[in-house]
Amino acid sequence: MRSTILYVMTVLIWGSTWLAIEFQLGVVPPEVSLVYRFSIAAILMWGYCLWRKLPLKYAATDHVFFVVLAVCNFGFNYLLLYWAQAYLTSAMTSIAFSTLLIMNIINNRLFFGKTIAPRMFVGAALGLAGIVALFWQDIRTFDLSSTAMIGLGLSIAGTVVASLGNMTSVRNSKNNVGVMQGNAWGMLYSALFLAAYVGLSGSGFTFDFSAPYVLSLLYLSVFGTVLAFAFYFILIKDIGPEKASYTVVLFPVVAVALSIWFEGFELQPNSMLGFILVLSGNVIVLTPFRKIKALLLPNKAVQPMA
Repeated sequence: MRSTILYVMTVLIWGSTWLAIEFQLGVVPPEVSLVYRFSIAAILMWGYCLWRKLPLKYAATDHVFFVVLAVCNFGFNYLLLYWAQAYLTSAMTSIAFSTLLIMNIINNRLFFGKTIAPRMFVGAALGLAGIVALFWQDIRTFDLSSTAMIGLGLSIAGTVVASLGNMTSVRNSKNNVGVMQGNAWGMLYSALFLAAYVGLSGSGFTFDFSAPYVLSLLYLSVFGTVLAFAFYFILIKDIGPEKASYTVVLFPVVAVALSIWFEGFELQPNSMLGFILVLSGNVIVLTPFRKIKALLLPNKAVQPMA
């Protein structure tokens, strides 16, 4: 029951954060918005850990992985995805990000020796075909300077980085690092690194006091960061990264629905085909062939012999 609730909440929250990011773009540079987002999240996470008196002292080796977690899951990957969404709708970015599922499986093999089942290759091929269909108009002309291709490249790069962060979370869990404590340290380091990046880049700290920006910032900080990451990493710990990655299959559905409603996103034939192929590939990757066969070809009742 706990896993089901965590799963549903993760899908709904992360499926809606893509639209919330749209309200963060414009006045405030993405890197500055991320400093605010993860600073708020870090304060809340540390407050929770101190209130619950959770152990926060860890070995130097663990802190190295907290830094990796910060850069990959709470920092650089989000910066890339924020930049990507300046070129794409929230629906397109979320669908591209759903390839995280395949990347997690490949990295799980590379880092932890997890066997890759044959169906993974089928699912990966469908996922790749889906991305091609989704961005077919731009791929056909092969103009790397087009906004869609830039957005796709940034989305894929952000997804690769996020997958490395997921593997770091798996490592932390295997070394008995609490989910809340690991997130607290990761978010703190992320806020510090992003603030340093802002200082070095010369972006300058600005703020947008409009209601859409403030409300979306609070939503992304509290729900999209503190709660969703806690839910997701608990799922990884409880049921493993492959099953937890089922959330990646469903949150694009939420994101696309919201994008259609609020952004006027239109499902053209190629985008509809791409959407279906990506989701189908993800489902196949996560579903053993025996279960697919049982679903499509249910066993017939055995007839008594005459």
